[in-house]
Amino acid sequence: MTRTLRNSLPLSAWLWCLCLLGVAGSLHSACATGTEEVVRQYFPQATHVGEFAGEPLAAPVFQDEQLLGYLMRTSDIAPIPAYSGEPITLLVGLDLEGKITGLKITEHSEPILVVGISEQDLAHYVEQYRGVTVEQKVKLGGAEREGYVTIDGITGATITAMVMNATVMKSVQQVAATRGIPRSPEGAAAEVDPALPDSQENRQTEAARSTPPPAWWLGESAEPFWVSVWRDRVWQISILIVALVVLTLILLFQDWLTRRPAMLRIVRTTFLLFTLFFIGWYALAQLSVIHVLTFINAILHRFSWESFLVDPLIFILWGYVALTLLLWGRGVYCGWLCPFGALQELLHQLAQRLKIPEYKFPDVVHERLTAIKYILFIALFGLSLQSIGYAARAAEVEPFKTAIVMHFDRGGIFLLYALGLLLIAVFNRKFFCKYLCPLGAALAIPAPLRIFDWLRRRKECGRPCQICARQCEVQAIRPTGEINPNECHYCLDCQLTYWDDHNCPPLSEKRIRREKSQKALERIQAAGAATSPGGKIAD
Repeated sequence: MTRTLRNSLPLSAWLWCLCLLGVAGSLHSACATGTEEVVRQYFPQATHVGEFAGEPLAAPVFQDEQLLGYLMRTSDIAPIPAYSGEPITLLVGLDLEGKITGLKITEHSEPILVVGISEQDLAHYVEQYRGVTVEQKVKLGGAEREGYVTIDGITGATITAMVMNATVMKSVQQVAATRGIPRSPEGAAAEVDPALPDSQENRQTEAARSTPPPAWWLGESAEPFWVSVWRDRVWQISILIVALVVLTLILLFQDWLTRRPAMLRIVRTTFLLFTLFFIGWYALAQLSVIHVLTFINAILHRFSWESFLVDPLIFILWGYVALTLLLWGRGVYCGWLCPFGALQELLHQLAQRLKIPEYKFPDVVHERLTAIKYILFIALFGLSLQSIGYAARAAEVEPFKTAIVMHFDRGGIFLLYALGLLLIAVFNRKFFCKYLCPLGAALAIPAPLRIFDWLRRRKECGRPCQICARQCEVQAIRPTGEINPNECHYCLDCQLTYWDDHNCPPLSEKRIRREKSQKALERIQAAGAATSPGGKIAD
């Protein structure tokens, strides 16, 4: 059965009845997906389109009895999981010369495509595929490369664009390989509607469709998508791994480093700059609570490592965070590896240099405000059980997308919100991280399970000494002296005090007693030298 694209009322009514009966839906027909208008855009000469059929699924498009090309849904052929864990469905047109005639996103669960990417940017991206052939290889952005077609990616949605590129090219290649595309004009003219009675032409057409794929298809189809992504980003992966090794050494030898305050400040500031500029603004590897919710959702439904391997930097960071959660708690990520946290920290350091006054909430108020982030996380988790897409929209409570992923290139409430939080951070250190960050709450929940206590404390801490508690600007030290692992950002400021014999009262007392003893010993020695035979009184 075929469907006409002409506006005849009886046929439209018949199609509507079929849709209501569910026949078209069971066949994945073009009627069910509302593709008639798209077909006109992809194939202006088209008069009718066949059913989605064959292996892989594709719908032939005709002008009267002449085959013009095929229409396909990428999720039927190459359902590569994207950030949400679900594939992006694109409707693609392919003519008999092997050229893509059009591309349209019809279904997805990607939060970045809903909030943050303009329709103009998305339209520009998909339009670039028009005219690309199945024999060509497509790369996103960067320098020109021989043998490749370079198209612009989507700023702020690099991995999503890479997923779409892979699913589109794999889909058209598989359809082309099984339908004998590209084919000669004579072969195209001989093609007839497969719904017509059996004929010599149809048998020839089926033989062409069953032609084995050319050799140049095999490498593309055999390699998982994530492997090519890791290979293309190998130098970024290398830089990140080196940085994580450096951070691990900082944490392992923190006692040596905290005895040298000037060096620690240089090391920490340098690392925060690296986190902001490379991990954040360049690599766009800002972790989000959406990653946590997606992981939980995958465990509850269908888990696939490919969904998480699609972004190597995010995957490596999460692996490192999982390890450091067991060893050091949440503070390693929140204090060293979060780009938005680094931006707040650097702004606060600048404010201190400019002697801008700081404001801290009273302890009782602070304790209650910290509960907000847990409430937000629980709310987002509950929403994600219904729909990860809904949770992604609500997760805009995180300003990460605006400030880091999109480099502040947004308008309206999103930009004002991000800038407002940064302004508050000037007066109250890491305000968002302490009170509003649902990702911080998610990381804090397993924080008490850490294996070691690396941060040193003295028996006098909190009883009666309150120096560290007053100096901790994130207010992670209780008045009783204990460090709250749920709130600690591992800035190591308290460890600077721990080793400072001029600032830590117990150490200061020992230093004073030691200095007094040394002076007393020197006086005794001097007196003994003055009274001994032949001794001389020192000048």
